[in-house]
Amino acid sequence: MQANEIEAFIKAAIPDAAVTIKDLAGDGDHYAAHVVSETFRGMPRVKQHQLVYASLQGRMGGVLHALALTTATPD
Repeated sequence: MQANEIEAFIKAAIPDAAVTIKDLAGDGDHYAAHVVSETFRGMPRVKQHQLVYASLQGRMGGVLHALALTTATPD
């Protein structure tokens, strides 16, 4: 899975998200994502992460092996 595909899935589910993707191993399977969205305001971090993982529509653990995720609200 390519970084731009991950970003597109996240932005489709969270349109206001600012998404930064980094390929951790250069293999297209291990990424880090930093997602900033107003949608996360007041939401526990676990729920924020669940929302992002849900946006990937079941690709985690399959075509996308690992995604180190950080989420935040805008300053």
